[in-house]
Amino acid sequence: MAFHVSLLLKALLVLAVAVTELASQDTRKFTIVNNCKETVWPGITNSGSFNGSVFALKTGQTAGYTVSATWSGRIWGRTGCKFDKSGSGSCQTGGCGTSLNCTGPGSPPVSIAEFTLGEPDYYDVSLVSGFNLPIVIKTVNAKGNCSTAGCDGDLRSSCPSGLAVKSDGKVIACDSACDVFNTDEYCCRGGFATADACRPSNYSKAFKSFCPDAYSYAKDDQTSLKTCSSPEYVVSFCSARNGTICSVHKGELNCNGSTGLRASFYGWWLLAIVLPMIVGTHQFLGFIM
Repeated sequence: MAFHVSLLLKALLVLAVAVTELASQDTRKFTIVNNCKETVWPGITNSGSFNGSVFALKTGQTAGYTVSATWSGRIWGRTGCKFDKSGSGSCQTGGCGTSLNCTGPGSPPVSIAEFTLGEPDYYDVSLVSGFNLPIVIKTVNAKGNCSTAGCDGDLRSSCPSGLAVKSDGKVIACDSACDVFNTDEYCCRGGFATADACRPSNYSKAFKSFCPDAYSYAKDDQTSLKTCSSPEYVVSFCSARNGTICSVHKGELNCNGSTGLRASFYGWWLLAIVLPMIVGTHQFLGFIM
């Protein structure tokens, strides 16, 4: 009897590996890195339903996340958060209501990494809703030469007068001119909704000088929107654009070819494959024994 059970478990293991490899072809891997001097609570949302997961990353921590190959959504960082055991609380910047797990977009001012995956992928870092943290997007194992997107300059240190958001006298974020002044010109709406009419303002130019590879206003497409084919992504908070690239592979952190560091990895597809097999195995073994 033990011999048959052993064969069954081996067969299930082979099947799980095969199905996992097949499923990975329809998924994309993201590695999220926190190089800030403070804890960051990443927010991850889907552009349609805004369903996402969240985790806290202390300084130097890295985590992996898996999405479908046609995912469209955003990633951003929340700062100054306090949550109780039930997951209820608030954040100084980037908060998504009172919940630890985001079901909606981050509240401005917030720096946002945006993705529309497909063939090809489109990605960018947007400061249209203001700035709270430097964000850089890098690609790994991509087909072709894919550009780095984002902002490694800290606008909080030179936020234009009138846009600074402070807490205890310290600038914690930099608001957008649209949110502060709420005019059609700054918000690129009404008579300023077209690409020709929507022009950079002195405020957006200040953003652009610090962050040349990020959206500084709504129609800032030519220098900000990037494309790539079938890459893995590394989204880093407070990282240099030409710094070390780290990504998660099979639960290990790989930094420019060096492996060995363990990292958390989140994904919906592995549980969806393995869990039914485990349950089915227990039921079958109970039946034959």
